[in-house]
Amino acid sequence: MLLVSAPILGFPEKAALAKVVDSGWLTMGDQVRAFEEAFAAVHDAVDCVAVSSCTAALHLILHGLGIGPGDEVLVPSLTFVATANAVLYVGATPVFVDIESAEVPLMSLSDAEAKCTGRTKAVILVHFAGYLADREEWQRFARVRGLHIVEDAAHAPGLKEVGTYGAAAAFSFYGNKNMTTAEGGAVIARDAQLRETIRQARGHGMTSGTHQRLNSRTPQYDVTMLGFNYRMDELRAAIGLVQLQNLQEWNEIRRILVVLYRRLIADYCSAVTVPFGKPRTSAYHIMPVLLPHDVDRQTVIDHLRTKGIQTTIHYTPVHQMTLYRQMFSEIHLPKTEDFAQRELTIPLHPQITASAIESVVVALATAIESSGRAGAAA
Repeated sequence: MLLVSAPILGFPEKAALAKVVDSGWLTMGDQVRAFEEAFAAVHDAVDCVAVSSCTAALHLILHGLGIGPGDEVLVPSLTFVATANAVLYVGATPVFVDIESAEVPLMSLSDAEAKCTGRTKAVILVHFAGYLADREEWQRFARVRGLHIVEDAAHAPGLKEVGTYGAAAAFSFYGNKNMTTAEGGAVIARDAQLRETIRQARGHGMTSGTHQRLNSRTPQYDVTMLGFNYRMDELRAAIGLVQLQNLQEWNEIRRILVVLYRRLIADYCSAVTVPFGKPRTSAYHIMPVLLPHDVDRQTVIDHLRTKGIQTTIHYTPVHQMTLYRQMFSEIHLPKTEDFAQRELTIPLHPQITASAIESVVVALATAIESSGRAGAAA
């Protein structure tokens, strides 16, 4: 089966894990600190905070900014549910914003403007598929209204622009991301005070960690703020240090593969739309395509599966999921809903060959043609 995504793991990761096991120290220690410094350096940041997931990163950022009950946070509905969940974690209200267009499925600035109220305190920008939102436009928007900008950069590691939009950026190292630690995440926050608040809050609000106390004169510690158990461990950090060495090369391979995909799709199945046709900085995390309106997506999915090709969907809109539909029943986001009904994610990762990509596109073209014939017959 040709998978939508696949981690690249080998002997270097195994050796790094074995070294941690042999050290006898598994919790937050030297490996976590080394990973934080290395990840920050890749993004030209002073420092970063490694955590247990991107969800934890988003929660910690909102918590550190003091966002809570009575506050509203603008979020896209075209995202993984964690983006909105993190807003609920701090007791605030997510306000769902439509996308700009099928060509640019990022949060709409005009819809965000229409949905701002006196209670709006922040906006979470999701760099969908790895493509960056327009920084200057969103910074002007936020500055005029006194809003915090938070970046959900789960799809965009390795880009130096990420983490420069506003308050902080949250990253994911889940197994299907451009680099992985199996589970894990990180926060880049340019403000030192916010960064240190997040660092302390990830470990129960304790004033020192176990590794710090090992090397100090006293085992005592205090708790000076509400905190959480959002720490990254040494094993994951060790994997991350190895993966990070390859991130830029892997991102470049992804870029080349996307260029090939775009050319072949234009040649074989021009009825399929590939978003982000105009140049835009990206980490090329996934390969989303839009099927024609008259094509049954499930038929295409089934056909590709018979050819040994996995597909998936990014995303079912959050506002249409049962939990959020019950909470916010009146929401209608026409552009998001149309995009989500037609979107299909096809395989993209650095281990895919050019011939495999051509096979995917040929199979996609055949599936669309078959779906069209079936619709005409009906």
